[in-house]
Amino acid sequence: MTSEFRLNNAHCVWLYHRFPLSFREVEELMLERGVIVSHETVRRWCAKFGQIYANELRRRPGPGDTRHLDEVFITVNGERHYLWRAVDQHGNVLDILVQPKRDTHAAIRFLRRLLKGLEYVPRVVVTDRLRSYRAARREVVPSVEHRSHMGLNNRAENSHQPTRQRERAMKGFRSAGGAQRFLAAFSGISPHFRPRRHPMAAPGHRTEMTTRFAIRDQVTGAAGRPAEA
Repeated sequence: MTSEFRLNNAHCVWLYHRFPLSFREVEELMLERGVIVSHETVRRWCAKFGQIYANELRRRPGPGDTRHLDEVFITVNGERHYLWRAVDQHGNVLDILVQPKRDTHAAIRFLRRLLKGLEYVPRVVVTDRLRSYRAARREVVPSVEHRSHMGLNNRAENSHQPTRQRERAMKGFRSAGGAQRFLAAFSGISPHFRPRRHPMAAPGHRTEMTTRFAIRDQVTGAAGRPAEA
C-alpha cells in the first residue's frame, strides 16, 4: 500500500468509527479534503481494516488485572438482543459480544471468549447483580475474586454511552452479525479517541490527543504523513 492510500484509508476508518457519520457523509468530508472516494469504498475499507486497527489499539497499553463486565440491550432488526462488554479498571474496552439471551449460558460463553488467548487470569471480576455472572464465574474461573456491589460497576456501564449514541444514529442494527462486526471494531477504535476529559485542562487534553493520534498513525501505517495546513 502507498503512503497516500494508508493515509486516506486510516482517515476514513477513523471518521466512521469516531463520529456518528454515514458512509456517504465520510465520502463528502473526504471530497472537501480533495480526495475522491466512493461511499462503497469507505464501507469496504471499514469492513476490512476496522477490526485490524481496533485489535492493534487494544494492545496499547496492555490491559489491567481487573475485568468489569456488563450487558445492555440493543435493537437488532426490531428485536431485543444483548451487548455484553468487558473493560479493565482504566476503562479500556477489552471485548464485546452480541447475544440474543441474558442467561447463564450467555454469561459463560462471554467469559470464556474474554479469557481465550490471555496469558494470565484476571485478579478480580466486577459485575452487576445479575446472578448468571456468579454461575459463570464458578464454572470458568472459580479462583478469581468476584465483586458485585451496587455502583461498583460504573466503569463498564459508562462505556455503553458511545454505543447508545451510535445505535440511535444508525436507527438500530439490521442483523446480529452486522452488529457484532461493527461494534467489535467500534469499541476498539472509538474509546481510543475519548480520553476522560474531566480531570484534564485543555493543554493536557491536546497533548493526550496528539499522543493518541501518533499511536493511531503507527498502527495504521500512516506515520510520517505530511502536516496539514
